[in-house]
Amino acid sequence: MLARLSKYLLVLMMLGYGTAHADVMTDDIAMLQHAWAKGYYGTPEGQQEDYFDALRRQAHEVASKYPNRAEPLIWEGIITSTLAKYQSIFSAGGTAKDARDLLLSAERIDPNALDGSALTSLGSLYYKVPRFGSFGNYDKARDYLQRALKVDPNGIDQNYFYGEFLSIQGDKTDAIAHLKKALAAPPRPGRADADAGRRKEIEQLLAKLSK
Repeated sequence: MLARLSKYLLVLMMLGYGTAHADVMTDDIAMLQHAWAKGYYGTPEGQQEDYFDALRRQAHEVASKYPNRAEPLIWEGIITSTLAKYQSIFSAGGTAKDARDLLLSAERIDPNALDGSALTSLGSLYYKVPRFGSFGNYDKARDYLQRALKVDPNGIDQNYFYGEFLSIQGDKTDAIAHLKKALAAPPRPGRADADAGRRKEIEQLLAKLSK
């Protein structure tokens, strides 16, 4: 799996996500972003744990190249939290804690990096992960998600995750409002694959709430 993933990242570089840009760190992050979207939206469910386990190692290598930068830590945290989703209950808790620690480190460096993505991801962890240690904390989830919205009020992820959180809390009206705002969010440069997948999730949740 790691070999196949490495080949995929090489293809992304050849397509222009690598040496075509001056900022090497931005290129490395772009490769992780596209690899995440491929794994989350385009990889069969039975293969996703192995895929994200391999991608997590790639993300750690990227983050190690850029100490004291929030952006690589954010993506290592996002990828690690995604891996936890596909693991057994015996492994997922520890992996989710690792993701939280990475995102907290990124937040300490720069909470506004990548449009507040560390805040958005921390918020989602605190309401998605069942009660484990400090997880399952809806007050923390709300605080992080609201802070993320202050950084980027019109962002697709910020509004989607807050909308999903509100739907879980039973606030259907406000949930729908934020989900519609997420659906109308401006396209993110270079993130067409992730945007397309996220919009499908938004539409599915809106359809569920509209019944």
